[in-house]
Amino acid sequence: MLSPKKKQAVIKKTRTHDTDTGSAQVQAALLTEQISQLTKHLKQHKQDEHSRRGLLKLVAKRRAHTKYLEQHANR
Repeated sequence: MLSPKKKQAVIKKTRTHDTDTGSAQVQAALLTEQISQLTKHLKQHKQDEHSRRGLLKLVAKRRAHTKYLEQHANR
């Protein structure tokens, strides 16, 4: 789980305009940050299968967001 400060920092870094908090770019960046935190957790706790399942779900969500971005970047 991202802390509110970390989340705001990621949003501020990737937003396209001042009020952008939910665009696909921002969502993909937030998911990437969550994935990196979960990856660090799983390196220490190798048998944590519940978190591993959550990680796989986050990766699938990020893949969907990046696929959407790729499709709409060509237009």
